[in-house]
Amino acid sequence: MNILFFLTPKSEVEFVYEDYSLRQTIEKMEQYRYSEVPIINREGRYVGTITEGDLLWYVKDECDLNLRKAENVKIAGIRRKRKTMAVSVNARMEDLMEKVLNQNFVPVVDDNDIFIGIVKRKDIIHYCYSHMA
Repeated sequence: MNILFFLTPKSEVEFVYEDYSLRQTIEKMEQYRYSEVPIINREGRYVGTITEGDLLWYVKDECDLNLRKAENVKIAGIRRKRKTMAVSVNARMEDLMEKVLNQNFVPVVDDNDIFIGIVKRKDIIHYCYSHMA
């Protein structure tokens, strides 16, 4: 099965640019109530993901819990707890399933490493559930 069947396109995904400030990232995550979002660069390439925990620990350790200081910090400089790997648009379903077991979503990139969207764990679970019989 083609993973594009499960793709939520970039146009429907909330993401942040790597040059966003810590504050911009926190506000975006708060607005959409996400615990993790993809990070891309201005050329559209996937960089990684950032979680609420990554932001919380950075603010605690580096900003003395002062959100004003967070306005001048770029998220590219924040250490991330885990590395969320993207899959190629040409990946096999088996590769996707391995990743979705441990991630809420799996970023998908094209042949030029350009971020094109995500596959959500809930979509995979829904598909599997609907085909159980």
